Amino acid sequence: MKALLKRSLGMVLALGIAGSLVACSSESSEGKGSGGDGSVILKLWDQSVGNTDPSAKLLPQIIEKWNNEHPDIQIVRTGTTGEQYKTKVKTSIAAGEAPDLFYGMGGGSFMEPYIQSGNVLEITKYITDDLKKRMAPGMAEAIQKDGKIYTLPVYTHIANLYVNTELFEQAGAKLPTTYTELLDAVEKLKAAGITPALMGEKDRWPGMYWYDIIAMRQAGNEAVIEAFKDPAKWNSPDFVAAATKMQELAKAGAFNSSMFSMGYDEMLGAFNAGNGAMMFQANWVNAGIEDPSSATKGKVKVIPFPVFEDGKGNNTEIFGGAVDGFYISNNTQHPDEAVEFLKYLSEQLGTQGYLAGAGLPSWNTDDLDTSGLSTLDQSSAEIMKTATSFIAWWDNILPAESAEAHKNLIAQLLAGDVTPEEFCEQMAQLKPTELSL
Repeated sequence: MKALLKRSLGMVLALGIAGSLVACSSESSEGKGSGGDGSVILKLWDQSVGNTDPSAKLLPQIIEKWNNEHPDIQIVRTGTTGEQYKTKVKTSIAAGEAPDLFYGMGGGSFMEPYIQSGNVLEITKYITDDLKKRMAPGMAEAIQKDGKIYTLPVYTHIANLYVNTELFEQAGAKLPTTYTELLDAVEKLKAAGITPALMGEKDRWPGMYWYDIIAMRQAGNEAVIEAFKDPAKWNSPDFVAAATKMQELAKAGAFNSSMFSMGYDEMLGAFNAGNGAMMFQANWVNAGIEDPSSATKGKVKVIPFPVFEDGKGNNTEIFGGAVDGFYISNNTQHPDEAVEFLKYLSEQLGTQGYLAGAGLPSWNTDDLDTSGLSTLDQSSAEIMKTATSFIAWWDNILPAESAEAHKNLIAQLLAGDVTPEEFCEQMAQLKPTELSL
């Protein structure tokens, strides 16, 4: 399995993922490159600024420790909320005013253009064998693109099905392992007056998560990868069957009637309040579910998304991966110092963040005390260990315009505005993904 994991994780960087956490904006003062005392000042931009984001608490601590121990290399951090952050990075790179280091969402629609245009520093020569040995299995391969390295891993995020066991017991429903069992659970939960699954489709990407995992289970990961490269393959029987299942679930009342007016934050809040029996999301929701204030604390299990009796995929084909990390601007005046800090930041945030519930480990955790991890974090880590392949978030894989079209088509499919056949015909019109898949 390790060989498969290494190969599939190598695919992850090329495919790209990232799911951005929604948060509130927080700004700090900017550095200018060098201090009056001769010290190097490096500017760092990130989007970890939310109250529920463990990284938002860890980053200032890690930077403060670095600054105290490295008076000759000082870090000045600026945090900005998700969508505003993306715009800020794009604008700064276009103007040639990018910070020394910045957080980047992996994949074709965000980081790939900057890599191709030479705006990102290649750091291959800086990556030693000792550093690679400190990474989790497969990560050294995962960070390579055409044999070159531009970033280091931090976290791994994977999406699975979250189930409220208390509500399932009330409805007399079985935790689903197959599509038939999923439909049966929906029927029993509805009969008990319980919303089967919550979806925040106002933000579009939560609905995309549902369709994408359904397509992966129906067609299998290899077929999905081929369709990214040749969009005509989206219009094939397996993907029509996937769209049919997605629409069938919607018509069966699987999702909340308010899904088109409910956003991601509201969806998570509703699930944590016990107002829905299922939610398909990535493990960044674990901390909120396990928070002492959550009504669902101790009542939720995370399980692999069901397999399909007529499908070609299996539950070891994982939706997600280690695709996001920090990058260095090719215009930095201090590449050696920036790489030195990048190594420190990536490993410290990756290991401490794992213990804080921010994400699954991309670094060796043998020496860490993991006894304090939540049940959900431990379960997510166990699911990840079974992985035979990964495909990351499709809106980070597809070119930007195609990603938006994909999400909008799924909304139309859920609303019944297009048939499964029409959905696939329009999917076949998307642009190919120009990555080394």
